[in-house]
Amino acid sequence: MATETTGGAIGACVDANGSAIGMPQLCVEWMPNQVFWLVVALIAIYFVLSRIALPRIGGVLAERKGTITNDLTAAEELKAKAVDAEKAYQDALARARAEAAKIVAEARADIQKDLDAATARADAEIAARSAESEKRIGEIRAGALEAVTEVAKDTAKELVAALGGKADARSVTAAVTARLKG
Repeated sequence: MATETTGGAIGACVDANGSAIGMPQLCVEWMPNQVFWLVVALIAIYFVLSRIALPRIGGVLAERKGTITNDLTAAEELKAKAVDAEKAYQDALARARAEAAKIVAEARADIQKDLDAATARADAEIAARSAESEKRIGEIRAGALEAVTEVAKDTAKELVAALGGKADARSVTAAVTARLKG
């Protein structure tokens, strides 16, 4: 019965019942085996990462970089278009303001022309009415002078007759005319 053990350890890491003594990861007898499988796992992970994952990640990063570059280029183009549009807007606004000023100046000139024409018509009408009034006043003066002359002649005849004298029409007319002249 060479296989029987008497309660002692079979190995440095395993007891008589076959269970590990302490932490199996720290057992020195198993270290070369653990290192071997660690190296195999790391190599497998390296190949998986380098052949599959990293190229995909690099492709995504390159795609993102390209998208960002394209977006920045598009943004610069849009910015340039916006600057051009603003310049065109400012030019159109300046032209519209100039056109508005021109229209206002033309309207003012038309209004001034109409006002001048209306003023000229009013002046002409006033001058015509004034001339007509002057003519009427002249006629009234002439009529008043004739009336005054007639009244003066009649009054002079009546006065001469009331004072007891006899006056002929010719001498009364001569006397009144002389007195009216000054």
